Amino acid sequence: MLGKLKSMLGLEDPVNYYELIQNGAKIVDVRTPSEYRMGHIKGSINIPLQELNRKHKKLNKNQTIITCCASGVRSASAKNILESNGFKEVYNGKGWARLQSKIG
Repeated sequence: MLGKLKSMLGLEDPVNYYELIQNGAKIVDVRTPSEYRMGHIKGSINIPLQELNRKHKKLNKNQTIITCCASGVRSASAKNILESNGFKEVYNGKGWARLQSKIG
């Protein structure tokens, strides 16, 4: 019922993160290393937001990137940083636990 209501109001996330992962998307977790150590999505890489401007060169600009953090605020900033540095396809996965539930 709640999902149907969200869909009607346009609040449901239209992105199929599971499909993106299946097609080779990389998850970049922008939380601090200590936050990352406390729990993260298997296969994700940790590049803290404050280091992303310097370390984005480790990523492939042509690969689909999904950013995540604790709540979605830092991952939104990370998405903007990557796009301003020429990344073609970047999605804000928001909170890592929420994203993990969407990729199964």
